Amino acid sequence: MDSFNILITTVGEILLYLVPVVLPIALLAILWNYWKVYIRNVFFASQEYSLLQIKLPKTIDKTPQAMELFMLSLFQTGGEATWIDRLWNGKTRPWFSLEITSDGGSVHFYIWTRKSSAGYIESQLYAQYPSIEIAHVEDYTRDINLGSGEFDVWGCEFDLTAPDPFPIKTYVAYGLDKDQDVEKRIDPISQTLEFLSSVTPGNRIWLQILVRAHKKEDPKPGTWFDKTDKWKDDAKVEIKKIKEEATTKDDEGKKSLMQLTDGQKETILAIEKSIAKYPFDVGIRGLYVFEKDGFDGANIGGMIGSFKQYSDPTLNGFKPARTTSFNYPWQDFTGSRVKRAKQKIFEAYVERGYFYEPFKKPHFILNTEELATIFHFPASVAESTSLERVDSRKGEAPANLPI
Repeated sequence: MDSFNILITTVGEILLYLVPVVLPIALLAILWNYWKVYIRNVFFASQEYSLLQIKLPKTIDKTPQAMELFMLSLFQTGGEATWIDRLWNGKTRPWFSLEITSDGGSVHFYIWTRKSSAGYIESQLYAQYPSIEIAHVEDYTRDINLGSGEFDVWGCEFDLTAPDPFPIKTYVAYGLDKDQDVEKRIDPISQTLEFLSSVTPGNRIWLQILVRAHKKEDPKPGTWFDKTDKWKDDAKVEIKKIKEEATTKDDEGKKSLMQLTDGQKETILAIEKSIAKYPFDVGIRGLYVFEKDGFDGANIGGMIGSFKQYSDPTLNGFKPARTTSFNYPWQDFTGSRVKRAKQKIFEAYVERGYFYEPFKKPHFILNTEELATIFHFPASVAESTSLERVDSRKGEAPANLPI
């Protein structure tokens, strides 16, 4: 018993001696994290932003591959090259918001960007789609004030159904990488546009795809300062798992012949093809905004279903996550949690926040081909689709665009 008391006393004395050393270090780490959030938000507030609305002609003689080429222009890693830029000036590489909305059935395409990049984005869009029309418009989200009591919102963010390296079903799987007659094309985004066109007056659906160039910035295990790309590392792990599953063992338990099925070969090929393209950090958010007395539950199902056509049961797909609702009444007796969740997801949408505090959420990775699949301009639009179109076909982009 005496030895135990001596041990406790000794440990207590050691901890007491360590407090003057450990406590300042812990406080410094906490303050440093607060500083990074503060200086970063100061930088964000100093930036000007533009919302570009894209009006489409009745037909576009381009496949989604044109959008994939445009996506390469969004792969911008500059702006945070040095530790002074990142940690002292709060700078970050730019991110962009690709948005498809419906206001009572009127469908619109938007791209949100820092104002400094707006001219470049316009020129790259016109390079791929000379017949479109681009306009700088006021932010449509500012028309809604949740605090007024006139509107309510239901929202969710999306996750992948499988690990990042497994690709979703892309436009290539739909045969849209090949030249076809416009009328014969099966475009998965048409399903989304048809749903958005069916939304009734007083209801709004906002779909937001936030993208940022993916960088090798994960700590490399076993090192202090080296970085690795966890996306590619995970891809190698998944491929290794598949090969191990296909490897048989002899009677002595030693590995023998590897016999891959056709499905396993296709999965490995799909993963290898996926990680060979430029990757983006991605966050997807959907909001259903409605007048207080005009709720239509079918719009929630339609919004979630807008991403079903990109799912491949053997590879990857999208699923709703982090919604503004709770499964059981005892999770929120007073309704305060739902109210806070609605306000936060609405503010995050308006501010186009996802990758940084105070709106930081878990993101996933999609490559250029996958992004071009879920956000592109359709070759043709059904007459029932209320998509705002260009009044007359344009022959070329404006000549005075900044380079």
